[in-house]
Formats: sequence, C-alpha cells, structure tokens
Amino acid sequence: MDVLLYQTPDNGEINVVDGEVEQSGGLETAAYLSLFGGNEDDPGGSDTTLTWWGNTVERDPVSRYRSETQYLISAIPALPQNLRRIEQAAKRDLQWFLDQNVASELTVDATIPRLNTVRIVIRITAQGKESEFTFTENWKISK
Repeated sequence: MDVLLYQTPDNGEINVVDGEVEQSGGLETAAYLSLFGGNEDDPGGSDTTLTWWGNTVERDPVSRYRSETQYLISAIPALPQNLRRIEQAAKRDLQWFLDQNVASELTVDATIPRLNTVRIVIRITAQGKESEFTFTENWKISK
C-alpha cells in the first residue's frame, strides 16, 4: 500500500480520514510521482545539474524522479499545439510501467479544459485491469 497522493491546484496533497492517512493499492501515486515528482526546473535528459537532490543518492534509474511533463508545463506556452508534446513527455515519464512489466498497456491524452490549465488522462492496463487517472494542473506559462 502507498500513501494516496492526489493533484490539487497547488500540487500534490494527501487525505486524512479518521486520523489515518488514506492509502491506495493502485498505481495512481506512482503515476503522479512519475509526472510531477522531482525538480520542476529539471528538463531531464543527460544534464543532471538541476536534478532533485534525492536522485543523487538513488542507484536505480527507475526510482529517480525526473519529470519531463512537470518541466514542460512550466516551460512551454499553453497552446493546443503543445498538447502533443505534453502527451509524449508523459508517455516517456510513465514508460517505466511498461519496461518493468508493471503494466501491459499505457495511453495518455492531454486537453486544455479551461484557460491556462492542462488535463492529463492516463489509462494503464495492469494484470488485465484498466485504471484511469486524471491529473489537472495549472499551466505555468500562458504565452
């Protein structure tokens, strides 16, 4: 079981129910951390100068948080033509689900539901069961 993280306008939150932190046996926390974990200013790739400090001690590359999705949402304009870039980045950030055989299928769709906002819908098939997660984030750059 993992702590259930969910997206809010000011980033991730946890929920406390009857004094206990809400837990989840699903994949939503792993998906959330893959898309929004690490340093927002880290563009990913081979340059690790802006990597999140926790990545410097993590030996397993799969466990490092270097979210290209999070970076792009703060680096490129909120325009319909940039949705494809967000989708491609999210697929790369989530690729480890397929590489590690956690999931057998993965799809990502991004839309602009309202001004300066991006909605990312992820569908993951794992052990024959499909799960869908929606993350709505403020697009940091409007032009």
